Amino acid sequence: MSTHKQGNDVVTLGCRLNTLESEVMRDEMNKAGVNDAVIINTCAVTSEAERQARQTIRRIKRERPDARIIVTGCAAQLDPDKFAKMKEVERVVGNEEKLHGETLLGLGQNEATSIVVSDINEVRETAGHLVSGLDGRTRAFVMIQQGCDNDCTFCIIPAARGPNRSVPLDQIVEQVKKLVDTGHLEVVLTGVDIASYGSDIGLCSDTGTGLTDVIRAILDATPGLARIRLSSLDPARLDNAFFELYAREPRLMPHLHLSLQSADTMVLKHMKRRHNVFDIMALVERARLVRPDTVFGADLIAGFPTETEEQFNTTVANVMTMGLQYLHVFPYSPRPGTAAARMPLLHGSVAKARAKLLRQTGEPILNAHLESLCNTEQVILVEKPDFGRTESFAPVRLDGKQSPGSLVTVQLCGHKDGELFTADTQQHDTSQAKHSWVGSID
Repeated sequence: MSTHKQGNDVVTLGCRLNTLESEVMRDEMNKAGVNDAVIINTCAVTSEAERQARQTIRRIKRERPDARIIVTGCAAQLDPDKFAKMKEVERVVGNEEKLHGETLLGLGQNEATSIVVSDINEVRETAGHLVSGLDGRTRAFVMIQQGCDNDCTFCIIPAARGPNRSVPLDQIVEQVKKLVDTGHLEVVLTGVDIASYGSDIGLCSDTGTGLTDVIRAILDATPGLARIRLSSLDPARLDNAFFELYAREPRLMPHLHLSLQSADTMVLKHMKRRHNVFDIMALVERARLVRPDTVFGADLIAGFPTETEEQFNTTVANVMTMGLQYLHVFPYSPRPGTAAARMPLLHGSVAKARAKLLRQTGEPILNAHLESLCNTEQVILVEKPDFGRTESFAPVRLDGKQSPGSLVTVQLCGHKDGELFTADTQQHDTSQAKHSWVGSID
């Protein structure tokens, strides 16, 4: 008798949007009654991500030799033939097809190996998909758009995800209503470039965003929703309407995660970003002016091609000046098919050393934020009996007696190893029960 694990599974690599889509695919497998299939939902943000995908496929097949291996996601979209040639793989499905059960699973088809990958750039519609929530009955993720119309020199994602496509507003609101009805108190609006919501359906000007319309419609329709969070935001898209809503709506959490990539204007130009350092600083200042409790996350690439030591030091200095608390730092690695991969590259050790220094720069800023919360009362959304988060997304160790999905007010009295704790938990060794977390909810 085989001792290998049986049943369906979805292995997710990459971003939060992939995680949401993996839950949709899991639901599709369950509805179809498919037995013993494993879907690998790949990422293509770097060459290393693709290598990890191939490694994962081989490992899964060794562990489960009888399982059907279906490969999808961004890496599969970009190079389906590479995955189809792997002896472990039975089926390769594109990003557009993966959310449709029959196509994903090849129901009614007899090919031993098949590729179903359409031209993602021809896709013009995006259907919203509702899942029961990814963190029990606490936090749920709602996809509001797909794709990206930008052409940043380091990024392959527009080729993998296609153009910006907004989910109809009424569908988004209906999804959130259902989630609130099933007990969720917090939703995270996610997508590839959520700040561009509406540009394809006339809700957004060249300088503004329809994202504000989404947030306002959700808040108006769901008085029982306690919290809205936003995944990564393009700073160039946040307009006056957004800040007016942000200033007066306490249910919109004071935690903004910005897709900065650099804090040096010349590097940003080489990246073909649509903002400069002065734009970033003005945004940070404005957000804190209307909401002094605002904390910031930031995606940053260290060691971008042609980045000089002086330009890197400018990024470090500006991160400190702006006081960005949650840094999500990547050492640059070339991605074939992007313009940056053809630029003069820095040595990989330089990028890694700069990434390490940038992370170290962020540590005292984050610690200062955690310190500022000590000896204060904070409302915590309980994710697990011994773990929850503040409105600013800071992690809090609890006493293990709280009910997941509830909002509780606690007195914070200290922090250790990146986690806050209460009087009831300060006697415990928090290093024995650390939770994995990052400042990004993307």
